[in-house]
Amino acid sequence: MNGNGSWAAVLFDLDGTLADTVQLILHCYRHTMRTHLGRELPDERWLATIGTPLRDQLRDFARDEDEAARMLETYVTYQRGIHDRWVSAFPGAADVVGTLKSQGIAVGVVTSKRREMALRTLDRCGLEGRYDVLVAFDDVERGKPDPQPVLRALSSLGIQDQADRTLMVGDSPWDIRAGRRAGTRTAAALWGPYDRADLEGERPDYWLEELRGVLALTQ
Repeated sequence: MNGNGSWAAVLFDLDGTLADTVQLILHCYRHTMRTHLGRELPDERWLATIGTPLRDQLRDFARDEDEAARMLETYVTYQRGIHDRWVSAFPGAADVVGTLKSQGIAVGVVTSKRREMALRTLDRCGLEGRYDVLVAFDDVERGKPDPQPVLRALSSLGIQDQADRTLMVGDSPWDIRAGRRAGTRTAAALWGPYDRADLEGERPDYWLEELRGVLALTQ
């Protein structure tokens, strides 16, 4: 399926795909490590797992589950205070979403972010109310790369039998893997923190150099 306008839906990841949040994420990570470990750790360690649930990321740094829970609280509290300063939409985000909807294509957002902050990020990016479904981390039992969030979006849209007519767009390996496991087509976004070498092993159906490239697949 390419260029025939027959998509039932396009599902987008949020951080690194619709929203430029890398600096926000790194500020929160550094603050959390300083608070709990007394030092900053290499950014690369955190960037390598962006796109997976936050609690899973923090477990890699905590000595036990209690410390992981405290780290999560620190991270989320700090994030609430600095969020708006470090979040913006990637160029064309609102136009792409609006164009897809004008073509009769449903639009979903499937994120590992908790709903509270996902809604705030979407609002900050000018996307509040422009999508048909939002599946956040707290809406599912298992986050990406498990297919459950993508399957939840398909079910909410009433197109669970049309996964092969759905495109999952994301910047991380976890997005591509979740989409593929759910039976959707997948598109790798190359404007996020992951580069092509990080994503090639997931074998996405399409490669996108910019967000507006999504529209070329619907013409």
